[in-house]
This record gives sequence, C-alpha cells and structure tokens, in this order.
Amino acid sequence: MHLPRIAPWLLAVVTLPLSVNAQAEQGCGHVTIADMNWNSATFIAHLDQFILQQGYGCDAELVPGDSIPTTTSMIEKSEPDIAPEMWSNTMREALDKGVKEGRLRYAGVTLSDGGEEGFWVPAYMVDKEPSLKTLAGVKANARLFQHPEDPDKSAMMGCPAGWTCQITSEHLFDALNLGDAGFELVDPGSGAGLAASIAKAYERQEPWFGYYWAPTAVLGKYEMVKVDFGTGVDAEHYKACITQADCLDPKPTMYPPSPVDTVVTERFAARAPDALAYLSKRSFTNPQMNRMLAWMEENQADGEIAAEHFLADNESLWRQWVTPAALQRIKQALAAR
Repeated sequence: MHLPRIAPWLLAVVTLPLSVNAQAEQGCGHVTIADMNWNSATFIAHLDQFILQQGYGCDAELVPGDSIPTTTSMIEKSEPDIAPEMWSNTMREALDKGVKEGRLRYAGVTLSDGGEEGFWVPAYMVDKEPSLKTLAGVKANARLFQHPEDPDKSAMMGCPAGWTCQITSEHLFDALNLGDAGFELVDPGSGAGLAASIAKAYERQEPWFGYYWAPTAVLGKYEMVKVDFGTGVDAEHYKACITQADCLDPKPTMYPPSPVDTVVTERFAARAPDALAYLSKRSFTNPQMNRMLAWMEENQADGEIAAEHFLADNESLWRQWVTPAALQRIKQALAAR
C-alpha cells in the first residue's frame, strides 16, 4: 500500500503546533524548591510547587532546606533553584556576594511588611483607651499591667532567655526607661510560655504588655496593637548596639523590619522567565500570613494542605500573581481534586 506524499511545506505547517505545544508543556523543566522547617516557609514552598507545576508546567520538586545550608548550596552548586522565604539579614553578606558574583538573584519580596518585632498590647485595651497604642500611654497607665508576683510593680513580658530577642528587648526596656515607669521585665520561660501568656490574657480580657513578633499564628489568632515608641527607626544604632550583648548605652528606636525575600539561582532566572515573573509578584502582608499560620495551627495542617486551602479561598489575591493562562490551568487542577 502506497501512502500519498505530503509536501514539505505542508508537513512544517502540520508539525509546528505540535512542537509549540510540546515546548509549552515543558514549562521551566525540573525545578527544586527549598522546603524549610517552619510553617510559613513550608506553606509557601508547597504553594510555589503547586502553582509552578499546575500553572507553568514545571517539574517542581521540594527539597529539605534551612537558611545557612540552602544559601551555601545555592551559591556553590546552583541548587536548589528557589528559596521561597529567606530571612535575608541572617545571611546578608553571603547573599549579596552571591548576587554580585552572578550566582543568585533576589526574585521578589516574600513578606511585604518584612519580619516584624515590637512591644504589643491587646486590641481590646486600645479600644477602651486609645492612648495605649503609644509608649507614653502605656507608661501613663502602667498600673493596669499589674505584676503577677508583686502588686507594687507593673509587668512587661519579655523574650525567652537565650533567644536573640532577649538582648534587644532588654536593651530597649532600658533605653525607653520602662523601669522608671514601674515596669519589671518578666521572663516567660519559653516561646510557648510567652504565647500562652497572650492566650490567657485574651481569654480573660485582661491587660497584657510585652514583646512579640510577626508573622506568627499567635498574632493571627489574637488581635494585638504594636506600641509606637514615638522614636522612629534608627537601623544603624539597632544593628551596632541594640543587638549586641555588650552595648552599654542603648538609645530608643523602633525595631527595624527584617527583609524576607524569595531568592533564586541566576541559572534558574535565565531559563524560566515566566516562573520568575510569578515569584516577583508573589507576596504576603503580615496580617495575611498571620491568618494563614493561625489556620494551619487550628487545623493541624501541613504545608500541602495549607497551600490548597489558600488557593481555594484566596483566588482574588493569587490571581494577581499569575498569567491568565496559568490562572485557568490552576483553577482546572483545583477543580479536579
């Protein structure tokens, strides 16, 4: 049996769409994403895996990660391709060197507010007495924050002993003259103890004043107001003195935000411009992440479950990060589950 001959130009027309489709399905090839061992990071890693895989056709794989070893591996071996939540100050020198040498790239801002630290009071207290959102107001109402063991003193909950924030909170306690206002810094004993003190105050609608940070499940579950010291931020003094155990003359300053970035290898950035565009737009505010972390804790959800919950409930947010074609593919993948 003889098959009819197909003209070469017609063969080209017939096969062109097939090659284009194959290329589209290929996406950005094999991609490795650092899955770091804290809730916000593992949530974002699984979210990136789902979006890159379902929306952009990438073969996305999660690999174990942590700040220092992941940064070192990305610089020396160009792997993993993506670190979704890098607290950049902890590795600033190495990261900047990697960027300068053309090995790494800051792809986007993971937390638009940055990592946030401060002294806080419950929102229900500010609702009753608005001046409590300022340090002057807290000092003027010091008697509200009665010390649990000494009725003649006021209590401020500090950072657990041995944590870096113990140094900063103690220096700022002194710099802000809180001792002169009648306060005593109370060691909560542990991170769990500090969180429990907020939960207990909320359950009883009692006064509370102390140190905490975001994003966290605690600040997603309990509405707190960060106290304004009225000083602005002196980032240089904070770094040179407030963070140093041997600082002898601490000056008042608000905590500067800690940059939290998405870092990728330059090799990945060069080969996957569409995926890179998504990563450059994918960002969360601290209230958004606080709520997500609270949901994970309440539902004992891992990163994979949290990512699918987020995608199902927050399309108005994440659709801004992806292309229209990727949006449709992601929605189809969610509907099929």
